[in-house]
Amino acid sequence: MRIPAHSVCTAIRDDIVAGVYERGSRLTEELLARRYGVSRVPVREALRTLEAEGFVVTRRHAGACVAEPTEQEAADLLEMRTLLEPLGASRAAQRRTEAHLKVLRGLVRLGQERARRGNSEDLRSLGGWFHETLAQASGSPALTSMLTQLRHKIAWMYAVESPVNPVESWTEHGAIVDAVARGDGERARAITALHTERSLSVHRLRFGTGGDRAERVRNSQHPVNMPSLRH
Repeated sequence: MRIPAHSVCTAIRDDIVAGVYERGSRLTEELLARRYGVSRVPVREALRTLEAEGFVVTRRHAGACVAEPTEQEAADLLEMRTLLEPLGASRAAQRRTEAHLKVLRGLVRLGQERARRGNSEDLRSLGGWFHETLAQASGSPALTSMLTQLRHKIAWMYAVESPVNPVESWTEHGAIVDAVARGDGERARAITALHTERSLSVHRLRFGTGGDRAERVRNSQHPVNMPSLRH
């Protein structure tokens, strides 16, 4: 497989997230360079970037290896997301462009249509696109970058099931967009916080003995009257 040198980091990261390289396995420059059809220089640079992101660790006598995050570290990522995504929505309410709104509204229409039809695969990709666009609408490159890294690492550590009620989930997406469109930062923050908390219930840790801390986070959420989101 030959890829552009500047895409090596993305390719290795995607393969780590997909489980091509197991947790704790060695990542040798020579083998990676051969796999991706590049020299060892971009591979070395990619490994440094991935180490800074937490996907790779350097071990004495072993070199670069895929990181082995603990259950505590995995649970922390979900909690970080519950803090940062509402912040991003609040910023988006103040900084979004008409182009952002057009994309977000289009995704909500598609999501609601697919939810009624029960097409879970489409919903997963649409949901990722929605949250990526919402982060970009925050107008903060630093926040967008942090949220992108969080999504990659959460996808690596957790299997994500389909929501029990996808129609309700996409109703929440629609309510977020309505608040963003009105410039109501506090409401956008509140609805996104609710939505993110509820999404914790569909995350299942891929390793360890069960992610008890994430379970405690899920059980701590408070019921919310969904019809209120429409006002």
